[in-house]
Amino acid sequence: MEQRITCFLPAGNQDDLLQTLRQLEDTGVTRKTYVFGKSGDEQLPLTGNAEMTDILSMLTTAAVKKMAALADTEYVLIYTKPLPLRLGEHSLLRMMQVADDTGAGMVYSDYFEVKEGAVQPCPVIDYQQGSLRDDFNFGSVLLYRTSAVKKAVARVPEEYQFAGLYYLRLKVSEKYKLFRIPEYLYTEMETDTRKSGQKMFDYVDPRNRQMQIEMERVCTDHLKSVGGWLKPDFKTADLSGGSFPVEASVIVPVRNRVKTISDAVNSVLSQETRFPFNIIVVDNHSTDGTSQILKDFASSDERVIHVIPEREDLGIGGCWNTGVFHKQCGRFAIQLDSDDLYIDENVVQRIVDEFYAQECVMIVGSYKMVNFGLEEIPPGLIDHREWTPENGRNNALRINGLGAPRAFYTPVLREIRLPNVSYGEDYALGLAISRHYQIGRIYDPLYLCRRWEENTDASLDIQKLNSHNLYKDRIRTIELLARIALKQDSSDK
Repeated sequence: MEQRITCFLPAGNQDDLLQTLRQLEDTGVTRKTYVFGKSGDEQLPLTGNAEMTDILSMLTTAAVKKMAALADTEYVLIYTKPLPLRLGEHSLLRMMQVADDTGAGMVYSDYFEVKEGAVQPCPVIDYQQGSLRDDFNFGSVLLYRTSAVKKAVARVPEEYQFAGLYYLRLKVSEKYKLFRIPEYLYTEMETDTRKSGQKMFDYVDPRNRQMQIEMERVCTDHLKSVGGWLKPDFKTADLSGGSFPVEASVIVPVRNRVKTISDAVNSVLSQETRFPFNIIVVDNHSTDGTSQILKDFASSDERVIHVIPEREDLGIGGCWNTGVFHKQCGRFAIQLDSDDLYIDENVVQRIVDEFYAQECVMIVGSYKMVNFGLEEIPPGLIDHREWTPENGRNNALRINGLGAPRAFYTPVLREIRLPNVSYGEDYALGLAISRHYQIGRIYDPLYLCRRWEENTDASLDIQKLNSHNLYKDRIRTIELLARIALKQDSSDK
């Protein structure tokens, strides 16, 4: 059998490493395996066609360059975990067959996952042009075309300590397809047993700051290469134009939040401002008593506008549109989720002041993570300090959200609108706004985000998580194509 693959993997403990090396050798299609390890790992026993490298981490660009230099076969296999790998029957032959047939620069597949002793299927999703986030899940087995790897590393602009594999993936994607095989071709071990709602904030953890800076540089370089990077030139808007019934409206979409809606409404009514404001609660046909609570609020305080939409096909985005197009909506529309609270009585005034001070059409604040009892929980403050005025709207295509609470100049929001979905609607809106306008930031905490079992993203199964990620990648694809077209139109004039 022809040996068409050179393999690269990190060193684990001795038994785990030997299991993986034997798996690779038993396929009959691997010529050589190189192991990246820590100081002292050179004493690890290896199988016949394996040897240690002098590079410690696979995440570095030095490691990627080493792979390109050492590979003398048609394909490069990168296994990213130090835990034992179990290959399916003929799986590497299948990956090569698909790569041969499609001309892909990299192929990846669905896999099985051993988690807490149980084996479960772990399907992945198709890669698309907007799949720019650095945490895209390819699984742990990646088969690259060697010629694509060599071309990619020939252009690496600087040495990265964390973003080497991310750089490789993006550069290869500029010239080749990254192709998913919807077949379960191997089994890997999973040690991160946290729920999806805990993992989703890793990228804003201050401990990961240096890594995120590198990832931003790599993504920015990629956007420049594909024509999707935008200079920090922004439109301005006349915030004083038009006539509105109040200066600000807090928009609260809600469905079946009888446990939390009173707290949310009271946190708005306790706001102290130098201008009139109201709260528009769009009640999406609640059935648990939420509607009666809102009727009682509306009957006792004229600032509470309780809206039950005529339509029954609305997601959160559709409810937001209903509130924003309501005749009582103010000049600025400010977000509050139905299970969250403003941190004090000055939030609405602070946000409106910042609109005029920063001369922007969208403001994004910061918030504290708390449990249902309002006790702070990790990671605590979420302030999205990765945002910069110069490159924030470009980096927004890499990360999975822009932060909260969000507030908008109503005429621009009415022009763009939100997609009628219940996940990613705010991200889609923020990306579209940032294409033309600067987004203002407030880095002080403005509200308490309650994490509890009824949060929509608290604990997602793999199908729901994939659905969410696929949709956000599609949002990014739409926005990236729009920005490429915008730059092309500008250059044609």
